[in-house]
Amino acid sequence: MNELARQSLDASAKAVRAIDWSWLTPYKTWLPGVGPRDVRADLLAALTGAIVVLPQGVAFATIAGMPPEYGLYASMIPAIIAAWFGSSRHLVSGPTTAASVVLFSTLSTMAVPGTPDYVALALTLTFMVGMLELILGFARLGALVNFISHSVVVGFTAGAAVLIAAKQIKHFFGIEMDSSGHLHEIMFHFGRHVLELNPSATLVAAATLALGIACKVWLPKIPYMIVALIGGSLLALGLNHWLGPQTTGIATVGALPATLPPLSSPSLTFEHIRQLAPSALAVTLFALTEAVSIGRALGARGGYRIDGNQEFIGQGLSNLAGSFFSGYVATGSFNRSGVNYEAGARTPLAAIFAAFMLMAIVLLVAPYAAFLPKAAMAGILFLVAWGLIDLKEIGHILHSSKRETAVLGVTFFSAVFLELEFAIFAGVLLSLVLYLERTSKPRIVTMAPDPRLPNHAFGEDPETPQCPQLRFLRIDGSVFFGSVAHVEQYFDRIRAEHPQQKHLAVFANGINFVDLQGGVALRNEMTRRIDAGGGMYLIHVKEGLWNALESCGCLDATGGRNVFQAKTAAIRGIYQKLDKNVCATCTTRIFRECNA
Repeated sequence: MNELARQSLDASAKAVRAIDWSWLTPYKTWLPGVGPRDVRADLLAALTGAIVVLPQGVAFATIAGMPPEYGLYASMIPAIIAAWFGSSRHLVSGPTTAASVVLFSTLSTMAVPGTPDYVALALTLTFMVGMLELILGFARLGALVNFISHSVVVGFTAGAAVLIAAKQIKHFFGIEMDSSGHLHEIMFHFGRHVLELNPSATLVAAATLALGIACKVWLPKIPYMIVALIGGSLLALGLNHWLGPQTTGIATVGALPATLPPLSSPSLTFEHIRQLAPSALAVTLFALTEAVSIGRALGARGGYRIDGNQEFIGQGLSNLAGSFFSGYVATGSFNRSGVNYEAGARTPLAAIFAAFMLMAIVLLVAPYAAFLPKAAMAGILFLVAWGLIDLKEIGHILHSSKRETAVLGVTFFSAVFLELEFAIFAGVLLSLVLYLERTSKPRIVTMAPDPRLPNHAFGEDPETPQCPQLRFLRIDGSVFFGSVAHVEQYFDRIRAEHPQQKHLAVFANGINFVDLQGGVALRNEMTRRIDAGGGMYLIHVKEGLWNALESCGCLDATGGRNVFQAKTAAIRGIYQKLDKNVCATCTTRIFRECNA
């Protein structure tokens, strides 16, 4: 018994050693090379990042319908976990505009924003997103985000930006109105209450917006958000001092608790999980796309590569931790990651240092948020929304591709007029449909030796004389179940239009893949040609294509004798099978063998 137990323990120990635990120690690739200069550069970059995230965190929490402090909490522990377990050296994780908008769009129909029930749902959604990200990372599905095209991201981001601005109209103009629902509903409510606007709140919001634009244009090196927020807050204080708070009616954010992230727990009931499952999947796909795309872009600029699967794991652990430390959905941030890189960060320590610095700053300045006007926050969010709309890239898509324009339009209008999570699925689905539609119709062209080209090379000019018994084709694309119908229809047409050309030679160097149904279609065409007294031949067959045809038994009709790896050998071999009586009266004589 003891021997069996010992053998069992040995087997268990070997199994544990066989498991790849490298995902727990990604820091081994960069931490040993960190020196004093790197630490110094990371500390300076971290200070900039901690200052920048302060107004952004509050703003994003406002967008998400969460208490303002939760935006700061989501920038602390989750950012540390993501930096430590991720693979990017410059990516900074935390709350983002898009994730915040999706969160609000999803949860506002289930609970009143800002209430304990709403927060509990947000924590649950964060936990579910973290689990999905972790599962995808362990399953090595890092390439999954490649199915979300660039046009989907651009369209979704632009749609989210429009919604951000629309939902802040009430605070920008100081109007009491319902800002939930879709764009047309918000604008309808605004039209009903437009005469009730608050001049003082509107002045503060407009001044904040103008100051932010001015700083961004003329003083790009200073944190324009902080300057604009301070300017708007000072203007609100001045108006309250001169006119009185009762007259101005300028609402403020209220004091934030000067505490570190408190422990929290998601509500993991079956009903909540069932309700949030579709949204969790949509948020997961977009969050991972955002994080990996930012990481790749910064990695290319920094001269290193990121591991998509490890980034999935880092983001998953980040959100799992955030759900227990009062954070909501976190992912890679465009703004803070760019600031981190431009500020001279060299390693993930910069993001970690920034999170700890933010904790210290919150303890010192949180009470002063009582003087932060909601109108000023609305002005800042107008700036954030405008920055999210990539007009240059939208113009590029509109002028370069009708297909990508359709994907962009569907995603954008779905985000604006439908549900945000549906917009992602709609964009991805349309992208896949258009891709399949394109691959289902591989390009098929007729080839022939062109006397105008050097050495009578084969060309695609339809006016080039054809051999009366033999036709050459080139197929550019895979022959699989989705494209079989198109290929078979083409074969049927050339047999009907040119019955005298009983022999068909296919240049197969453009065929990368053939599945069972595609192989059967090629074999059936070979059989028809043979039964009609001709034949079908494949030229320049790749090894992968040969193996696929052989494994599915699609070469049985010819035994592989009609497969050639060289064009010259193919012509010589096929010429021997042509009807010499027809050759005797032929005037085209396009092959060397004809003249011989």
